[in-house]
Amino acid sequence: MKVIVCLFALIAIALARPEEKYTDRYDNIDLDEILGNKRILDNYFKCIMDQGKCSPDGTELKSHLQEALENECAKCTDAQKNGTEKVIGHLINKEPELWNQLTAKFDPESKFRVKYEDRLKTLSN
Repeated sequence: MKVIVCLFALIAIALARPEEKYTDRYDNIDLDEILGNKRILDNYFKCIMDQGKCSPDGTELKSHLQEALENECAKCTDAQKNGTEKVIGHLINKEPELWNQLTAKFDPESKFRVKYEDRLKTLSN
């Protein structure tokens, strides 16, 4: 009987806890402005690659990047999922050298690279 009570308690706790998501604090960043400005894009890229200073939003991005790539942005908000596809599509199609460096660091075994490239190769900004 105690086992059943414990099981119901665990189910109740799991149902009461909302699904964990990344902060939505930076969801309104203008990605088109970043992607359209090589200097700004390079600053974000250097942050992610540990080659330069990070803004608060760059630090937040960097802290979740590996996990988000591995689980297809499962903890992302809808805006973050859309933004991720836009940025990855841009890198694949217009900044392949940056994409190659990024995947060399975060996906050295190419577990996720092909999946993203197949889906986003033709995505245009």
